[in-house]
Amino acid sequence: MIGIVDYGSGNIQAIANIYKQLNIAYTVISNPKELKMADRLILPGVGVFDETMRQLNFSGLKNELDDLVLNKKKPILGICVGMQLMANSSEEGKLPGLGWIEGKVKKFDIESFLHKPYLPHMGWNSLKPTVKHPILYDIDFKQGFYFIHSYYFDNQDKNNTLSFSHYGGEFSSAVINENIFGMQFHPEKSHLNGVKLLKNFAKLDLC
Repeated sequence: MIGIVDYGSGNIQAIANIYKQLNIAYTVISNPKELKMADRLILPGVGVFDETMRQLNFSGLKNELDDLVLNKKKPILGICVGMQLMANSSEEGKLPGLGWIEGKVKKFDIESFLHKPYLPHMGWNSLKPTVKHPILYDIDFKQGFYFIHSYYFDNQDKNNTLSFSHYGGEFSSAVINENIFGMQFHPEKSHLNGVKLLKNFAKLDLC
């Protein structure tokens, strides 16, 4: 069963609707005790880093998530700011992140771009995978996914990058650390590619 973590931030219903259409069992979780009910978890996120991290801390879910993800190795997928929370810290705020994947969230430096784009980076963008991974099975990388963000995940270890995208320069559009997955884009807004990715996550065999 997929557990969609509801801590007051994220596009919960859109993700739930996709799993309902796929006939894949899911539940929306807002209580720490409910986290154990799910085989794998999705951590969505919309908004500013500090406020989103504050909501997660206030929800009472953080300690149980740490145990399930880091110790029991339960698969988890972070989306957008939900991905950024997995870093150690962010230039967007002062609060510490979850620290599940070593790195810092940084703002795009538009002054270093040869062609000045606007922020946020918004719209469809392609992906360049670094490895062949089941979570990216049957994805149209050229079409890619829908993005909306001004900050990106700067990995300390580049082996944690699952895919790159380009916006002024290359950035990590998806990250990985064993059972931990993060996507900077929004699968729930990415039509068929997004449906495929969420289905792939639900079917992953990580044993």
